[in-house]
Amino acid sequence: MFLTATNLLTQIADNLSFFIVCILTVLATYTVAKLGEKFSSSKQEKKISLAKKVTFIGIFSGIAFVLMMFDFPLWFAPNFYKIDISDVPVLVCAFTLGPVAGVLAELCKVLLELIVRGTNTAFVGEFSNFIIGCFFVVPASIIYRFAKTKLGAIYGLLAGIIIMTTFGSLFNAFYLLPKYALLYGMPLDTLIGMGSAINPNITDITSFILFAVVPFNLLKGFIISIIVLFIYKKISLFINKGV
Repeated sequence: MFLTATNLLTQIADNLSFFIVCILTVLATYTVAKLGEKFSSSKQEKKISLAKKVTFIGIFSGIAFVLMMFDFPLWFAPNFYKIDISDVPVLVCAFTLGPVAGVLAELCKVLLELIVRGTNTAFVGEFSNFIIGCFFVVPASIIYRFAKTKLGAIYGLLAGIIIMTTFGSLFNAFYLLPKYALLYGMPLDTLIGMGSAINPNITDITSFILFAVVPFNLLKGFIISIIVLFIYKKISLFINKGV
């Protein structure tokens, strides 16, 4: 009985610490986006009312949530790594309304996912989706605000891909994957074994990151960037006509 109670308290502490990390990460991400938006703003920038901003963020979040449902696994990674294009509307939102709007759209997308479909990853997958998405969206939209041209968008998207891949991979290695294993009550080696079953090059956490997480983020980043480059201007022109 004492052992069971101890395990219960340990589990509660683990879940509470994860919840606190989630809250602090959301606040830190919002702060970075806010500072980036402040220092990249210009006097010529067209002002959008708060009501319209909230409306557009809601629309983009809803579209992103729908797109999250159309995900699929990849041949080189375990099936809990599924790719989708839900960051396309989030990026369009960030390019049009600023990085803060992008962070809020990313957060709303994930919250909608939790409300409607729940979680089967002990909330780690949803948290990962948010923070990795922000690693992409925030730097891309900040850089774009300094040069609102197609070349500026390309530079921003490339920077976003590099930052998402680099920091996303490190975050997976040192926090997300160990936390996923801990909250599910399984050894980290079990996750690595799931990777090995798909890709024999995966033998430890380092090779898991190199052969699964890195190519996953690169592929996702390039697919989303190509779509955004094709559709962003048409959507932004439509939005700007209505403000």
